[in-house]
Amino acid sequence: MAVHDHPHRHLGFRFPSLRRDRTAPASADETTAAATATRAYVFAGLRLLTGFVFLWAFLDKTFGFGYATQSGNGWIDGGSPTKGFLGGVAVGPMESTFHDWAGDAWADWLFMLGLLGIGLALIAGIGLRLAAVAGTAMMALMWIAEWPPAKHLSDGSASMSTNPFADYHLIYAIVLIALAAAGAGATWGLGKAWARLPFVSRNRWLL
Repeated sequence: MAVHDHPHRHLGFRFPSLRRDRTAPASADETTAAATATRAYVFAGLRLLTGFVFLWAFLDKTFGFGYATQSGNGWIDGGSPTKGFLGGVAVGPMESTFHDWAGDAWADWLFMLGLLGIGLALIAGIGLRLAAVAGTAMMALMWIAEWPPAKHLSDGSASMSTNPFADYHLIYAIVLIALAAAGAGATWGLGKAWARLPFVSRNRWLL
């Protein structure tokens, strides 16, 4: 029987490649870094979009651009940013309370300053914790005003609620909290410079 020598044939058992082992951790680090960067950009984009929602609401209600607020009915024209919404509350445990608040100067100023402050904070990427607290309180009150759990309004008509708990006010509140927790102002924002300011570094709740 002829025996053929195969000089390039290797045994079944092979030692692991040291070169591959050395490069694997680097690849994992690169993957992690890329995922971190992507996450930062996603949160930054979400922050800017959410900030524009609040800032646009302030501008439209102030100047009456003809979207939610008709031209001539803006705040600067003597209109009330809260009278229509709070005066139209027709269900929920605070219905009469909201009716009493509707159109009051203090309610208008508090609501509009909240929209402006939250919008600017999100756009700039600073004071996200304060924005989250203020925005969550605002969204909670608006959730109570619409009262999604109710199937019927006070007059017995259908409420047209599509979900007894989760509506867009709740979503906005969770987004605000997530942006603050993630420190989303560091990317495409002034968050890093803001955090280095002496009075902010001494009062971390201002981040």
